[in-house]
Amino acid sequence: MYNVLVLHGPNLNMLGIREPGVYGNESLTAITTNLEKTAVGLSIGLESFQSNHEGALIDKIHEAYGTKDGILINPGAFTHYSYAIRDALAAVQLPAVEVHLSNIHKREEFRHRSVTAPVVIGQIAGFGAYGYELGLLALHRHFRKAGDHS
Repeated sequence: MYNVLVLHGPNLNMLGIREPGVYGNESLTAITTNLEKTAVGLSIGLESFQSNHEGALIDKIHEAYGTKDGILINPGAFTHYSYAIRDALAAVQLPAVEVHLSNIHKREEFRHRSVTAPVVIGQIAGFGAYGYELGLLALHRHFRKAGDHS
């Protein structure tokens, strides 16, 4: 069994309320429930965590070292400027997939750059809540190709 840490950054606790035209109508709880169903079918254990605080996300990334097989992360706005989260991801050297509900490349110019993208195995953007499932599938495929577990 694989173990994955799912991290949700700032303002994602407001999903379903915050700009539904951009981020969709699903709550973070609904997204997590759907992701857990997908995880069961892939024999993946999930730990989900949301915080509006950069340090709390960094602490969870550090805690993943030696205990998790990978990270699925939606850094929210931290995507664009948090070198600290980028460095934490690089430090633990776990395969990670970056997920964004909206297509950040079709939005405001400041959202086009991800400082975390260079230290993850891939980025999924623009598929709404389904992006989390796609990210989990991508991690699973990465694990299988790497032969980490069966």
